[in-house]
Amino acid sequence: MMTKAATKQAPTAKDTPSVTENESATDKVAEAITQGIRTGVFVPGQHLLEPDLTRRLGISRGSLRESLKHLAAAGIVTLNRYRGAYIGLLDRTASLQLLDTLEPLARLAARLAAENCTTSAARSQIETAIADLDRAARSGNRAHYLESRRGFYDAMIDLGGNRELARVIPLSRTDLFRAQIETVQSDTQRKRHASGYGPIARAIIAGDPKKADLAVKKHFDGTRKTMTELPEDIFPAMG
Repeated sequence: MMTKAATKQAPTAKDTPSVTENESATDKVAEAITQGIRTGVFVPGQHLLEPDLTRRLGISRGSLRESLKHLAAAGIVTLNRYRGAYIGLLDRTASLQLLDTLEPLARLAARLAAENCTTSAARSQIETAIADLDRAARSGNRAHYLESRRGFYDAMIDLGGNRELARVIPLSRTDLFRAQIETVQSDTQRKRHASGYGPIARAIIAGDPKKADLAVKKHFDGTRKTMTELPEDIFPAMG
């Protein structure tokens, strides 16, 4: 038989946050920070202020800290015991390893998208995404470009129909990488990157998986070329 003391100690539904509430807070923080990286609200290396984030997102400090742990595990933020949370920075080695990881997944996404691009609606989806990306590249608005670049990847993955691919492809970490180098690239390097998406889109619209795969490979070759040209001092020294 349960005693009165035991009854008082037993947590109630009101006292214990539900799994849904915890997941909602984590999703809210993740979306705010990853989108903020793409739009320039947050920049790599920036210190994140807890009072500002809790007020802006309408969550508790405990929920924020738990959410930041998830983002740290994903490599989006860096947690320091004494200095708090920072938007992550990638060194050159981490950047190249990220490209090595992303490339085969992006090539798979492009092949699947080309195989499934069999209707006018599917073609329109890719045409809309690449048109927005082209406009963003011409405008010189870096925030718009990073948002549109993410939109192109999202459209390609969605068209491919592989739900597991959508889960494992490291797009948020890639957003961080692009945000970090976007401000230090030359116009030539920026144009090289932007020009790589057109051939991918055209191959997908044509329903040609082999050409789509090759176009993604060439696009990544161009990004690696840019990496060899960037000065060492734009990358942090990691221990």
